[in-house]
Amino acid sequence: MDIESVRASHEQQLMQLPNVNGVGIGKKGGKEVIKVFVTRKIPEDSLKSDEVIPRTIGGFETDVEELGVVSAQGQ
Repeated sequence: MDIESVRASHEQQLMQLPNVNGVGIGKKGGKEVIKVFVTRKIPEDSLKSDEVIPRTIGGFETDVEELGVVSAQGQ
């Protein structure tokens, strides 16, 4: 499975996690990764086990990036 297929098949599940506001594809250390965008990073030991973003999904590493609060911009 390619990274886009893996992202697409897991996006809805990831978006259900608290604090997650987006999922995409990016690069880290020269490798393609699944980016998971959060309002703010929370230490893993402060989360319930079912709230932790996996380190890998479908064989691809994940990278959690803090974005802050996301809101639509008016024109």
